[in-house]
Amino acid sequence: MPRGLFFAPLLLAFVSTLWAQEKPGRIDVQKYTIDAEVNPRTQSIIATAKIEFMALDAVNDATFELNNALTVTKALDSRGQSLQMARNTNDFTVKVFFPASLPKSQAVQITLAYSGKITGDEESPISGIKFAALHPDFGYLLYPARWFPVSGYTSNRFAADLHITTPADYQVIASGDEKTDIASNGRRLYSFHYEKASFPGSIALVKGGGTRVSAQGITSTLFFRDSEAASAQAYGEEVGKIMTFLTAEYGLAPQANLTLVETEAGAVNGYSAPGILFLSPGSITRKVNVRILANQLSRQWWGTLVSAANRNHLWLVNGPARYSELLYLEHTAGPGGMDNDLKATYVEALTVKDPPVLQSSRLEDYSPEYWAVTSAKGAAVLNMLRNVVGDEKFKQGLHLFLDKYSWQSVNSEEFRKVMEQVANEDLRYFFIQWLESSGSPEFKLEYTVFRTQKGFRVVGKVNQDLDTFRMPVDLRIETEGNPEDKKIEVTGTSSEFSVDTFGKPRKLTLDPNHVLLRLDPSMQIAVAIRRGEQFVEINDYQNALREYEKALEVNKMSSLAHYRIGELFFKQNNFQQAANEFRAAINGDLDPKWTEVWSHVNLGKIFDVTGQRDRAVNEYKLAIRTHDNTAGAQEEAARYSTKPYEQKNSET
Repeated sequence: MPRGLFFAPLLLAFVSTLWAQEKPGRIDVQKYTIDAEVNPRTQSIIATAKIEFMALDAVNDATFELNNALTVTKALDSRGQSLQMARNTNDFTVKVFFPASLPKSQAVQITLAYSGKITGDEESPISGIKFAALHPDFGYLLYPARWFPVSGYTSNRFAADLHITTPADYQVIASGDEKTDIASNGRRLYSFHYEKASFPGSIALVKGGGTRVSAQGITSTLFFRDSEAASAQAYGEEVGKIMTFLTAEYGLAPQANLTLVETEAGAVNGYSAPGILFLSPGSITRKVNVRILANQLSRQWWGTLVSAANRNHLWLVNGPARYSELLYLEHTAGPGGMDNDLKATYVEALTVKDPPVLQSSRLEDYSPEYWAVTSAKGAAVLNMLRNVVGDEKFKQGLHLFLDKYSWQSVNSEEFRKVMEQVANEDLRYFFIQWLESSGSPEFKLEYTVFRTQKGFRVVGKVNQDLDTFRMPVDLRIETEGNPEDKKIEVTGTSSEFSVDTFGKPRKLTLDPNHVLLRLDPSMQIAVAIRRGEQFVEINDYQNALREYEKALEVNKMSSLAHYRIGELFFKQNNFQQAANEFRAAINGDLDPKWTEVWSHVNLGKIFDVTGQRDRAVNEYKLAIRTHDNTAGAQEEAARYSTKPYEQKNSET
């Protein structure tokens, strides 16, 4: 073998290793100009992307993320000269090399030509979730699919001009000012201009006219298909209500009138682009899914208007979006209307102990851990901050923050300073505790009551394990008269306090409204059960059982823990153990109440499977007597009362 041929593979491997280890030079993309022929019938894309960017460092190359289904055919500089490039399908990247190093702050323009097919079956940049697919009757190409070359995913804001040519019987939907022209061969050219730096670039291709709905001064156009089309009117009306509420909370939206597009099963539940909401069929329910709608609509502010400077600050996007769900529930259901959902949010936040919020870049995009830290814990942080500064100043701070940083990337330090400005207090301790640190407190309260000339005095001490902890904590004192609410400062592992009351204290409760993200016995149970449920979702029954057993260590009478264990054994055809656990659930604390009716239903199924029809019918009757129809329990019990339950293979 010639010597050069022998060393060529070694050289290529060496270069690939260096590429993997080398830290890419930083660039800031300012604008994309994309010319694309998109044909849903052939599921094909032929495109060129002119990319205008600024070198933030002295760079020899630029790296972009691009869907592996798309092949780059050439890379050109601003003079039309060819540039060398390399593809790495392991991380969906294309690296373009420059003939000479580009100095810092130099403006650069390159063009990438690429083509391929997007069917929805290819590997997604975010494993297991579809963000792009072209079908004969519809199509969607979302920004996370990297259907065009992306730099600084979720952090690099950009302007865009899109020129999309498609067969004439399709309509293209995208962000920006729209213009249409007739193209060759019976096709139509759609042009979209988006001037502001944000995240345009997500498009949909639809057939037929959408449903236009005007409500609360907001006009929405909805492209729902098949059975979901019947929900368009209701969803359009709810959009008007939610947008009116969010405008009062956050100020004017970047765009008032919106377009809603249905994607398909397997696609992301919801995705918000400037002026457009993409919803999967499962998110378009007969009764309007107000939570996902409020979450995605709020991203017109939190995501479009302001966005995270880098992935460590994503809580500033996902946290407010999740909290907007809760605020809207509070608005529609009144005080206490969001309590159950807020508790579920806190439970989800506590399922992840590490990393801290400001290290969220370590988490895989769209993973359960990612959502627990950036969304659930982000919402919990906002709720605690609201309690610290008060409702009025909290709302004022959100308004001021969005006004000050409109159309910009933001970080947590900037958010802190705005909140300190409106609250007129130093909040550094709060942000260090909840964004930069891990762990949640578990309080232990000791106190003694003394009589004074004017009433009573409570002298006590709060113990907890976090040495750096500092927070104002609500203290409720139940007296012989009306309860009295105080606020005490808890600092470090042991904090003493003294408060005076008029009535004689009978009971003291720290954080009575459970505002703080903390672990008490009820939360320990809920967190362990939620972790178990997460393991079940990935069919890891062994670890799920361990988590459920942790809940029983705290409360052996937990009906929910026994019920979940019963489900596990039922899935594995261990009917005797399953029956034991469902019986234990019925004889437990019945929290939540639905565990009773569904334990009877499942016991009935077990007796049907094991050939004990009389006993099965008795359990179904006991289920009916509870009058609890959670998740259709009454219909299920009635059905199997007349016809025996038969286990399907998929349930085994």
